[in-house]
Amino acid sequence: MAMTALALCIFWPRVNRGAAEAVEDEFRPLFNGKDLEGWVVVNTAPSTWRFEDGMLVSTGKPIGEIRTARMFQNFILELEWRHMVPRGNAGIFVWADDITARGQPFHRGIEVQVLENAYGNTQGHTTHGDIFPIHGATMEPVTGHKRGSRAFPTEQRSKPSPQWNHYRIECVDGKISLAVNGKVVTRGENCSPRKGYICVESEGGTVHYRNVRIKELPDSPIGPEDVAIANRGYRCLYTGVDLSGWKTEGATGWQSRDWRLAFEGKAPGDAGRLISDEEFGDIGFIFDVAPTVESGVPRLLIRGSERAAIAVDFKDENLAPHLEKPGKWNRFEGTIRGDRLSFSLNGVSILEDAPVEGVPETGPIVLESRGPVQWANIYVRELDFSGVRGHE
Repeated sequence: MAMTALALCIFWPRVNRGAAEAVEDEFRPLFNGKDLEGWVVVNTAPSTWRFEDGMLVSTGKPIGEIRTARMFQNFILELEWRHMVPRGNAGIFVWADDITARGQPFHRGIEVQVLENAYGNTQGHTTHGDIFPIHGATMEPVTGHKRGSRAFPTEQRSKPSPQWNHYRIECVDGKISLAVNGKVVTRGENCSPRKGYICVESEGGTVHYRNVRIKELPDSPIGPEDVAIANRGYRCLYTGVDLSGWKTEGATGWQSRDWRLAFEGKAPGDAGRLISDEEFGDIGFIFDVAPTVESGVPRLLIRGSERAAIAVDFKDENLAPHLEKPGKWNRFEGTIRGDRLSFSLNGVSILEDAPVEGVPETGPIVLESRGPVQWANIYVRELDFSGVRGHE
């Protein structure tokens, strides 16, 4: 009996080690080390991301994100990151929508914060592993002092620039936990959405990522309310770093202000147009605009046509009840198919399959401003897009 027990004691660790190695083998890389195959550039520039020695490098400019081409529900994500400048800012999003939220450079989803230590800790945030829902997502924090829906880490474990840090993010059945450099310090639960895209965020500082890998776990039954918005085929027409892809007409007050396009319109009566180089036929479109009382009546002209112009007018009795207060962001979303136009404002249908006779078959997108105003999140999509590609 003593020898049997001894034999079991010798044999048991070997079984566990083999099982652990098998589990580790189930991880697969999320980047190929060469390019962004398997990922979607949402609202950043070609210059924002590059690979060096197999590492993903983010310049931090503009503020924006890339996301996976497909959704994930239950999984374990591991990665290493390091900030190359003090006070650098970045983040990892999970369970996110396909594109950015209204008036924001970020997606609705759950963010895992990636801040450099010199950024500093406050009552509202730390630099070592906060988790929080953003822009309409929800989560109940489990760790840290109670402050809204943000989960705070139980101890500080992140290393300052330029040292490497390791994150292990476990997402299962709406619960999320984060291990920083080998120890779980942050947890949240009852997350919604709980199936969606994984995003890497650019937010001002140069960041390196390596050994980014995922282990997928079996999905669980969930309702549609807990699934993020699936890929609709939108692509952004603005790089966030310059006006490439556009030409100006009229006043020269257009400026690229990171994720926002701004028209200054300093002189009385200033008016300017920004015209896309690309021309479009039947498309879906989204644009965000933040007019003020000095903005006049900004307009977006589809196919460059006065007949398919959407005017952001506080005096329009159809729009006024649904426009946010001056200075706040509004989202217009719609389609043009042939000579029929539909669009909504902040989720409320304004025009449905209305005739726009005489509109050309193709033409550019035109932003027209007659006073200081900000634009953002200018997206288009082809109408023959299935709407589900990348969902699974």
